[in-house]
Amino acid sequence: MSNTAIDKKSDDLKGTKVMVVDDSKTIRHTAEAMLAKAGCDVVTVSNGFEALSAVVEHKPDLIFMDVMMPRLDGYKACVLIKHNEEFRDTPVVMLSSKDGLFDKARGRIVGSECYLTKPFTRDELLEAVSMHRPGESIATS
Repeated sequence: MSNTAIDKKSDDLKGTKVMVVDDSKTIRHTAEAMLAKAGCDVVTVSNGFEALSAVVEHKPDLIFMDVMMPRLDGYKACVLIKHNEEFRDTPVVMLSSKDGLFDKARGRIVGSECYLTKPFTRDELLEAVSMHRPGESIATS
């Protein structure tokens, strides 16, 4: 992707509210830096329980959710978010170091829109935000 295309994409993402839920401080900080540089308003939380209250408080446009977290994993947190009428249309992108077909299918079953494998690139992260931010219509197969 050219620098001009990246700059254009960054302009398009300004003001998009994004939540990053991951028990890894490194992943949270890396994603936050990439997203903030692109103009997103970023909230980070370290576990699924915190995510539930943070979603209500911050009303993000998009949520990046780690799959493997202690106590309340990303799949369960996604189900709980999607069962809330106010947030059922909030896109959830699952994050995992596993990239197997079963893992991706399970993410779809619980209501996630997309699945990113860690480590992800800046382009992959920004593309996910661009595809799923408010006002974008995505055809699903």
